[in-house]
Amino acid sequence: MSLLNQIFNRGLIGAKCKTCLTLAISRIKLLQNKRDTQLKLMRKEIAQFLQSGQEPIARIRVEHIIREQNIWAAYEILEMFCEFVLARVPIIESQRECPLELKEAVASIIFAAPRCSDLPDLLTVRNLFATKYGKEFILAASELRPDTSVNRTIIEKLSVYTPSGEVKLNVLKEIAREYNILWDSSKTEAEFKKLPEDLLNGPKQISTVTQIPESRKESPVKPITSSPRGPVHPVHSVQPVKTGATTVSLSPTKSKELSGEGRPVSANSVDVLEKARAAIAAADCASAAARAAAQLVNLSYNEKEIVN
Repeated sequence: MSLLNQIFNRGLIGAKCKTCLTLAISRIKLLQNKRDTQLKLMRKEIAQFLQSGQEPIARIRVEHIIREQNIWAAYEILEMFCEFVLARVPIIESQRECPLELKEAVASIIFAAPRCSDLPDLLTVRNLFATKYGKEFILAASELRPDTSVNRTIIEKLSVYTPSGEVKLNVLKEIAREYNILWDSSKTEAEFKKLPEDLLNGPKQISTVTQIPESRKESPVKPITSSPRGPVHPVHSVQPVKTGATTVSLSPTKSKELSGEGRPVSANSVDVLEKARAAIAAADCASAAARAAAQLVNLSYNEKEIVN
């Protein structure tokens, strides 16, 4: 009974594989024709940007063209592999292991199936190969293990990476020649040769610190110990001056200036005096406002108690 089931399943896998491969080949041809039309339009737009001097836009758009061309090349190889496997489905059915001449084609289809979202038939073929050869065979091809034979061109074309500046420059020059545009590529070449800045580690070059001329350097300050008139005390004790609810700390010299004692008041002293008076007046106003607010709170509290 198990032998009959194995024979039945073997024939069923072969029929499904033929159907899915035939559908995949037809779909690839349709997508190739559609992609050809899109690539022509995109290349024409790039030519217009180069002709009008909009090189920054052309440098960005050319990456999309390179990606579409890579997919086109990968699909072309996949179409050939699908036709090759389709012609040898009877050999696949008759042998338990994957034949050596089909190993590259089968492994490439397994690798490309999840990376080609617009070819769902390849996923079905991949599942059929998993049923036939086991999950380890599928994982080996998907993970690109050393014992697999995935086509290197398919790996390169279906891999997601940023094209180099040289590749982008060659494509731009090719488009300019195709549309007979006299384009000076010196600016674009200089732009592609620029190294990207490392924003995490900071700039590679350290700017030199501007040295201060010797004439502008300040001489060290020596402590003053004495003078012809006697000892000098640079630090004065601070005397508090109370004004209402606010205490303003003034040095003895400033307190003398406020009281009118000592030497004649200079212009700077007048400014200090005016500022001190303004600060005292502001402090008095703030204190009066605080007292008024406290009285209002007490009145409202007393009224609530009376009502209760």
